[in-house]
Amino acid sequence: MTNFLNNKFIAFLKLIRIENLVIVVLTQTFLHYLVFQKIFTEANIPTNIYIKLFGLIVISTVLIAAAGYIINDYFDVKTDLINHPETVVVGKVIKRRWAIILHITFTGLGIILGMYTALKTGYLRLALFHILTAAALWFYSTHFKKQLLVGNIVVSLLTAAVPFITFVFEIAYLQKTIPEFAANNIPVILTASKITLIFCLFAFITSLAREIIKDMEDVAGDKATGGKTMPISWGIRTSKTVCFFLISITVILLLVVIYNSIKFNGEPITTPNMYILFGLVCPLLTLLYMIVTANNPKQFKHASLLLKFIMLLGIGYCWIFYLG
Repeated sequence: MTNFLNNKFIAFLKLIRIENLVIVVLTQTFLHYLVFQKIFTEANIPTNIYIKLFGLIVISTVLIAAAGYIINDYFDVKTDLINHPETVVVGKVIKRRWAIILHITFTGLGIILGMYTALKTGYLRLALFHILTAAALWFYSTHFKKQLLVGNIVVSLLTAAVPFITFVFEIAYLQKTIPEFAANNIPVILTASKITLIFCLFAFITSLAREIIKDMEDVAGDKATGGKTMPISWGIRTSKTVCFFLISITVILLLVVIYNSIKFNGEPITTPNMYILFGLVCPLLTLLYMIVTANNPKQFKHASLLLKFIMLLGIGYCWIFYLG
């Protein structure tokens, strides 16, 4: 890993968390093309008018997210040198000055694109999403990250905002371009909003659990640099209990989705139900076991990676919805 990171391009990709940015792109793209387009097309609502603007929304979201990862690494060098010294790039491969320049550039471009897309929807106030997100990422890195629960909740809310922004901008643009859209399509909007809410809840709860797991993984470095994260303030055992509770809630909610599907369709064995059961619930139960038995940073790292994969599988449900 260290040899790869000596390459400035590879180091840059690591700095902006390219894998996480890909997840952001997939989340918004799948929701737009596989979920919302299906819902609106079945209701004879044209969605091709929104495609160009949608691309700009994705780019603005990615730019602001990348800027957030950069500034987080900039302020977190001391902690990372303790927890993950082999993966530190700021100050080693990429100069601190260039990290700040990249952060300012990406943030500025992301906000400008956000304001442009908001203006095109006819609701300039929607630009507040991008402005507040950029501000939240800055204050997360400078103040919130090492505070008890505050940083975890901020990151989880921002993760949940990714699908929410997609929904809000889409509805706003359709309302602007199609007269009487909202008045004539209330059931369609409610369907889209319910699905968006499910994705937002899944993103928030799993992200919160993952942030706590990462805090348990990084407890040594956080403690050495004055952090007051949950594992430091409440202990590893309590942190495990909170994670167990969050993952259990997620499992219960997914089982409720299956139950409602069976109640509505009258068929227990369907592709969506099987995907949720074996693609999400079973891996989450495995994760519960991993959390309970984890005792060192490496084991917590494995649990964190599994949860990231489960979050990716959650996004994959868009395909099941589209094909169903």
